[in-house]
Amino acid sequence: YIGLYTLVVIGVVLLTGVAGLTSFGQAAFVGIGAYTAAYLNLNHAISPWLTVFVGLALTLASALVLAALTLRMSGHYLPLATIAWGLSLYYVFGNLDGLGRYDGLTGIAPISFFGLPLNSGRRFFYLLWALVLLAALGAINLLDSRPGRALRALNGGATMAEAMGVNTLRYKVTVFVLAALLASLAGWLLAHYQRTVNPSPFGLKMGIEYLFMAVIG
Repeated sequence: YIGLYTLVVIGVVLLTGVAGLTSFGQAAFVGIGAYTAAYLNLNHAISPWLTVFVGLALTLASALVLAALTLRMSGHYLPLATIAWGLSLYYVFGNLDGLGRYDGLTGIAPISFFGLPLNSGRRFFYLLWALVLLAALGAINLLDSRPGRALRALNGGATMAEAMGVNTLRYKVTVFVLAALLASLAGWLLAHYQRTVNPSPFGLKMGIEYLFMAVIG
């Protein structure tokens, strides 16, 4: 679970710690990845290695829509907007019959790697931490690049960054989408590790806890 949470929190560090955009809704993106994997695997017997890409595509689309609606806001309005859509997605998960309502979905197949099912914590450990390390290295390389310096400039306010020729809205959308995709990947892993999904890990409480993890970490 430390590894699963770390994937989400790397995105929160980029979004909030570096770019200065506070979001309480990252748990909802975890839910999109988890429910996509669970629904497609249970109802259409699609391999986990394919459901991950569908989940990432759905997350990308939803993140772009939410970014267009909320990232032009500033001050307290942005965090309040993330609370609103985070709660909305939580109640969508809990009220759709196809997603099992608040009871959720059970019996999800484990991820298999060359015919070996990763159905124990020891087997799952290696895939999970390989992905966490790749995400961490990717974040470090991003922050050491020219776009990374532009992201760091956002934290000091948009005016100075725009004066230096930085397209602040584009970089805000980019880091928002990256954080959402990392959360969705964690959701895919969570669904196939627990082999059951229900709305409780995807509410506002977990969104706040992810922020605490980033701050304390």
